[in-house]
Amino acid sequence: MTDKRIVLTTAGSEEEARKIARHLVECRLAACVNIIPQIHSIYRWREEIEEAQEWLLMVKTTAAAFDGVRAAIAEVHSYDLPECVCLAVEDGSAEYLQWIGESVSDGRSDN
Repeated sequence: MTDKRIVLTTAGSEEEARKIARHLVECRLAACVNIIPQIHSIYRWREEIEEAQEWLLMVKTTAAAFDGVRAAIAEVHSYDLPECVCLAVEDGSAEYLQWIGESVSDGRSDN
């Protein structure tokens, strides 16, 4: 087990996905955000079954930065209830995991 995390969120447009991704990287809350275009989502919202084209964001971050990621997503997202799911990274390339750690602020500095 590592202290690295993958956070998933979706956005309703490419523009919004890019805005969220750039904000997270600029604030040093994420080392990298992959944007997967035009996924088709089917979900229940307010007791109705909805369908939408969305963009999936895969946020590479650390456990220490997750609270900041969650808050930033809630702050800049247009959805009333944006997805924010955090998955633990069990293992990975040591060099890549180190790069994530070096790229993400631990939340104690003013980056």
